[in-house]
Amino acid sequence: MKFTDSEVEVQMNPIASERVRIGLSQEGLASKLDLKSRATIAAYESGGEIPSSKLIAMTRLFHCSADYLLGLTENRTVA
Repeated sequence: MKFTDSEVEVQMNPIASERVRIGLSQEGLASKLDLKSRATIAAYESGGEIPSSKLIAMTRLFHCSADYLLGLTENRTVA
């Protein structure tokens, strides 16, 4: 997902895009995933390592594939 602010274009990663799509802040997503800090979500959104249990929880919350959240495909769901 891309947002344009005058001449600055921002590319969001899939986790951030899905989080924004369903109206959650980083704090809100951290709470839903039983995490103590929004910094963990920021790390996930910056390409940090995601534990499989949290990845599975996000696929269920966002109704999309793990491959999509990991940036391996642009298709949200498995064909």
